[in-house]
Amino acid sequence: MKNLLCGIGKSDIRENEISITEYPFEPSVAYPEKIINASEINFISADFGLCRIYVDNDIIFISSEQKTELLKFSEINKIKLINHSWNWDWILEPYLDTEFTADNEKRIEKCLNEVGIDKIDTKKIRSEVGKQMYKYNFDTMLWDWCSLGLCDVLSAMRVKYNQNEFREFYKRAIEIDKRSKNALHNSL
Repeated sequence: MKNLLCGIGKSDIRENEISITEYPFEPSVAYPEKIINASEINFISADFGLCRIYVDNDIIFISSEQKTELLKFSEINKIKLINHSWNWDWILEPYLDTEFTADNEKRIEKCLNEVGIDKIDTKKIRSEVGKQMYKYNFDTMLWDWCSLGLCDVLSAMRVKYNQNEFREFYKRAIEIDKRSKNALHNSL
């Protein structure tokens, strides 16, 4: 059960690089440790929850406690900031410790449709992750009622799948997270 709550490792934000250690997601370019130069970072997202750095075909999580440092790093190194992707938050809303109304479902369905995730895709994804997300949020007594996202689904699914299955899921999860109405965001 405690393996479900794996954390995001540690990050040391320096002037022109970020050192990542103890990163838990094996398919990631940051696993288990990596120094990422500013020139390798395409975008940074630090407007909601965990901060993220976008490199090649990957998203690496940085603690929200380091948001100020990361924003300064972005400014110094002229790295473009992008908004938080809500795709996984919307997909995972039924697994929060809160009421999920028909109006919520319609609103989320519309938002997901706008990024190319239709009702059938949403049902299929929820079918794959649902049981594990309940374990993640309730069996661990996390009881999150506000927002579950990409990091949460990766944490939950890494203990369900074997190494190869998780690698495939990881790629799909990153791709889903990057879907956007914004063509620039889609090309990450």
